[in-house]
Amino acid sequence: MATKEKRDTTEPGPAWRAWGRALLGGAVMAVALGTGNALGEALVRALDLDGYPAQLLPAALVSALAVPVVLALRTGRPGSGRPLGLGTPASAAHGFARGLAVTTACAALVLGGGTAAGWVRWSGPDPAALVSFLAGNALVAVLLEALPEETTLRGYAWASLRDRFGGLLSALGTTLVFLLVPAASTVVQAGVAQAVGVDAPPMGLAPAGQDPVAYPVLLSVFGLTLIAARTAPGRAPLWAAIGTHVAFLSVNRVVFEGGRRDAGWSAHVSPVHAAILELGYLAATAAVFTGARLLASRGRAPASGPRTAVSGPRVRAAAAWLRPVLPSGPRATASGGRRVQPSAATTYSVGVWAGGGSGLVPPVRVLSRASAPLPGAGSRGRPGAAVRRTPGTRRR
Repeated sequence: MATKEKRDTTEPGPAWRAWGRALLGGAVMAVALGTGNALGEALVRALDLDGYPAQLLPAALVSALAVPVVLALRTGRPGSGRPLGLGTPASAAHGFARGLAVTTACAALVLGGGTAAGWVRWSGPDPAALVSFLAGNALVAVLLEALPEETTLRGYAWASLRDRFGGLLSALGTTLVFLLVPAASTVVQAGVAQAVGVDAPPMGLAPAGQDPVAYPVLLSVFGLTLIAARTAPGRAPLWAAIGTHVAFLSVNRVVFEGGRRDAGWSAHVSPVHAAILELGYLAATAAVFTGARLLASRGRAPASGPRTAVSGPRVRAAAAWLRPVLPSGPRATASGGRRVQPSAATTYSVGVWAGGGSGLVPPVRVLSRASAPLPGAGSRGRPGAAVRRTPGTRRR
């Protein structure tokens, strides 16, 4: 009696559960951001802090509230699929530097082009003040925004969706949750601020002073860029997204807000040109990370071709022809080699582009007609042996 083949992958859970976990990651970030800002302001007043410590305390509270929660949620799941991507401490610095370097280089290239076109006029730099601002801003940006947001969103939310869906849907879903976090955090901050007796910013979809249309567009492009950094090859990929996040905040605060923040350097740019330059260097950053992922996928393709059950010229020819479009891993099909996975080439191409690799298509094994068992084979005599009869002989 034939036995059913055992699956080599864990059956994914229902779609609603994946979306629920993704929204839970966004909720953790919104609660941590709103609560940390409100409680931080109350503690700053109670401790009579000023200057840089007054910025650092709320930022530290946000990370302290968000990061341990999502780490516990992910590690507490039995059989959870993809890791958050934090990697080892040794690889974290390498990933952070990679994200920082790629984003800064793309920003320099695009802003340099804008300067050559006459869109950007720079002030005289103050190197000491610039270095001091960048160092202090980096720590606040990591604790207040980059580390908690990437851990909850591009870490927990993206991994929860990616366990169930393909790369493209997971990227879009994570970005949608990212768009909901700022508005939800203002609601949380308003409630906590009222409880502790401090002022809170007005509630809304965009922060005060931001255009309600341009802000979601910029946030969407930024979120997709962070997904590209998160899914790029390399160790500790989540730290690459954290480095990209910090670089984006640092560049924008120096270039477009440097005068107001006493950053030691600033630029004068019209609002229209500023939007074009921001979107331009984010798109360039995403292109670099996506290109790196595509190159890594192509580099692994020759070593992961399909393996056949039997040898022979016809089977080897079929395997060579299907090698560029089929994922790896032996799994027999019930089609006897006449037909493989429907739309395998299209699905595999989409999976590579969206960061899913061959995970979107179940691995299959090509079987030729020659490898199909003959009727009655194995019923008598040696298992799998066929009874050969010559013409003219009669069965006794």
